[in-house]
Amino acid sequence: MSFFFTAEEYDGVTSYLPTTAGYAVLILVMVAILLIACYFNGKKSARLSTKQLAFSAMAMALAVVTSMIKLFELPMGGSVTLFSMLFVVLIGFWFGPRAGLMTAIAYGFLQLILEPYIIHPMQMMVDYIFAFGALGLSGIFANKKHGLLIGYWVAVCGRFVFAFLSGMIFFGSAAADYNMSIPVYSAVYNGSYLLAEGIMTTIILCIPPVNKALQKVKDMALADRKVKKQATTEE
Repeated sequence: MSFFFTAEEYDGVTSYLPTTAGYAVLILVMVAILLIACYFNGKKSARLSTKQLAFSAMAMALAVVTSMIKLFELPMGGSVTLFSMLFVVLIGFWFGPRAGLMTAIAYGFLQLILEPYIIHPMQMMVDYIFAFGALGLSGIFANKKHGLLIGYWVAVCGRFVFAFLSGMIFFGSAAADYNMSIPVYSAVYNGSYLLAEGIMTTIILCIPPVNKALQKVKDMALADRKVKKQATTEE
């Protein structure tokens, strides 16, 4: 473990930061997951085209940039960002659950590379891989009425579940400082920033021009797939 992570102690808490080898492994894993998401997304006919891959890359880039614009940040991780979760959710909304989940997991690795906060290997998995990966759940509702809004909240709730578990298991000792039980502390701590960003995003999504624009972007992203389906039907 020491080859990939170095231990540092601050205020009695031991945290782990990736070494150069650790960063290299994380980047390789992230790239591998993205490639799998792009080229093995179900049936051969459902694989992402170059155009669709470009849309996914654009959404990922916007997610990273907006995740760095923090309206406020909590001391032990978690922040309200400028709609960064929405851009990850959009990938599932465009291309379905498989591409959404795998790309969201890759985004979790990317966040781990950019802003690592690790006190235990399992905490790393729960806070980064599982929690961010849950944002891909939006793909389940890709073809449903109001699918983006429903999928967004299911994704946020999925992330909350893992963040809540992490708070209880790994950060519960801080609950005593606020005279709270560990479950209540974890729910309040993690629910505060996720709910705040979720409400802000919902307000934006409920603006008709924004909703129509995002649907139009989805139609553009799936245009190649629709053309292929029409050609197959005509044959």
